[in-house]
Amino acid sequence: MKYFNINRRICGAILAVIVACTGCKKDFLDVNDDPNRATDKNISAELLFPQAANGVGARLGSTNLEFIQNWIGYMSASGDFAIEQDETTYNISFSFGDVLWENNYNVLFDLYLTKHKALAAGDTVLAGASMILSARLWQDLVDIFGNIPYSQAFQTNTYRRPAYDNGRDIYADLQKRLDTAVTYMNATAKASFKTIDIVNGANKTLWVKFANTLKLRMLLRQSEMNGFNPAAEISKIAANGGVLGAGESIDVNPGYVNENNKQSPFYANYGLTPTGAEASTSTRANNYFINLLVTNNDPRLERFYAPTENDPNVIAGTDYGLPEGNPDGAHSSNMGPGIAGSASQNQWILPSFESLFMKAEAIARGWLPGNAQTAYEAAVTESFVWLGVDNATAEAADYLQHADIANWANAGASVLEQAKFIALQKYIALCGIDPVEAWSDIRRLNMMPDDGYLSHNPARLRDQIPVRLLYPQSEYTTNGPNVRTQGDINQFDSKIFWQP
Repeated sequence: MKYFNINRRICGAILAVIVACTGCKKDFLDVNDDPNRATDKNISAELLFPQAANGVGARLGSTNLEFIQNWIGYMSASGDFAIEQDETTYNISFSFGDVLWENNYNVLFDLYLTKHKALAAGDTVLAGASMILSARLWQDLVDIFGNIPYSQAFQTNTYRRPAYDNGRDIYADLQKRLDTAVTYMNATAKASFKTIDIVNGANKTLWVKFANTLKLRMLLRQSEMNGFNPAAEISKIAANGGVLGAGESIDVNPGYVNENNKQSPFYANYGLTPTGAEASTSTRANNYFINLLVTNNDPRLERFYAPTENDPNVIAGTDYGLPEGNPDGAHSSNMGPGIAGSASQNQWILPSFESLFMKAEAIARGWLPGNAQTAYEAAVTESFVWLGVDNATAEAADYLQHADIANWANAGASVLEQAKFIALQKYIALCGIDPVEAWSDIRRLNMMPDDGYLSHNPARLRDQIPVRLLYPQSEYTTNGPNVRTQGDINQFDSKIFWQP
């Protein structure tokens, strides 16, 4: 695909101007019209969309989510550095999630502008694509923080301090927005869409399936709520072509290359720098996850993690939260070629196997037609394929037959037992890829085989990982009256609305 060579400093200046334009009166200092100056008037939806789409991928490959990777057993500190006391004790502060909050809202702002500019230009297809991408980030924010500013967000001329919406209401509205986006996709795309769509290459069928998969993702989150009935939304998903299947991953690639600020996001954070140095010398494999895969002879281990520096035949990790960690941290494993393969790799937004696991659980629950075992085994196999395991299909078949935690004969008879069985395998498949999804499954189903993933820090506050983040300090500073309406928030007891 064509590489969009957008200088980051220029982009920052453009966004700063956009923010200023939306926050000031239109006639403020309006004495000259400089055609060479970036303003809200001359920045089109087509210019904004590639940057916004790349921003979604950058959020999912970001170090902002590393705390979740650590909490749920995927990553761990190397031992060469002092451990993060707030993170490893779960004694997080109000400033802990500041950067994550700000970065997600920045990308959502770009998508908001893209949608409204596209609709003003009569380009419903581009507007629909922006709405679908934004639904992914909105759901993640709810799943991390709970109630958040949503309906009044970005309308700075009307709402200087946006109110907080209930998470349940946001989920319901996102379902409606995705319905609208699917309808928008029925229109004829402009010729330029093929050039600027760095996600699906103007494949509208994939965009609709992406929307359907996000709809199912939200439905499954609510599966343990008393009286929840997904029937109406499931009917829409089925009527509109179903969810993403094998080989139908949603990812973004504007033309990543092995140069500074142009590498694929996850690789840039966890792979190698353009000069060949480790991008993160403090991030290593977590012993909990290594032991889980070794015990079950899972060949994906070598795709998730790289061999140690001193032995190409050894994959070694560290114990998350131990003050001494692994004193020889350089001789523990970094991220492997299945997830940090090259500087030019696609940045995932929603991988095919993740959709197949969701589909398998929906079938097990009786929401979708089909055979749960067949759907589940297809999801596991797709994980092997996606990660690039040699002889993936045969290796997956062997794993499904011989690993007790993977053999469907051990899935149980009840819906909940089967849902947990599927979710555990999804947890394994998602290592390093979608920690928000895995963390949400742990909070929703408590499907982990043991609690060995908990921090080893003896000062940890509780024998459980937090169920949410606290609201950012920046919100208490700039939007105090509204954030305080949410009451006293505790990271262990203030559950997200869908938690049982």
